[in-house]
Amino acid sequence: MTFTATSLPTQIAALLPRLRRFARTITFNREDADDLVQIAVERALNRSAQWEAGTRLDSWIFRIMKNAWIDEVRSRIRRDAVFAPEEAGEHVGDDYAEAHQQRMAIQKAISLLSEDHRIVIGLVLVDGLPYKEAAEVLEVPMGTLTSRLARAREALQGLLSDQARSAS
Repeated sequence: MTFTATSLPTQIAALLPRLRRFARTITFNREDADDLVQIAVERALNRSAQWEAGTRLDSWIFRIMKNAWIDEVRSRIRRDAVFAPEEAGEHVGDDYAEAHQQRMAIQKAISLLSEDHRIVIGLVLVDGLPYKEAAEVLEVPMGTLTSRLARAREALQGLLSDQARSAS
């Protein structure tokens, strides 16, 4: 697929579905993929003079995207290796530290749940929506919501007890 330089933004816009698909393939995360597409499109538009007319625009942008993702992964590795969040050391040795550890364990366990279970836990247990409203939000019958919530709670309890056993 070769393009002329006449309407580069229009041609890039036509590639968005393919860019999103590629980004989701390499990031495994929808939000990271959307951010990556935005970065790649921005870089392509800012560096449009570097694109040679007559060459494949899609290959050029995919390469920009791949390089941007490599930069992001390297940045995350450095950031995780060098820096700890400031709040991680605020309350060392007091009751807050234990509560913080428990909260982190719960967050980790919730992240391991299926998407359906995370959503129902978030709506009912975290946001405190009544069952009826949560069922309306999810567009499911009340019985489906309650059974989904019961399975989510059971899975969450299992994950938390597994974490407690492995910590001791």
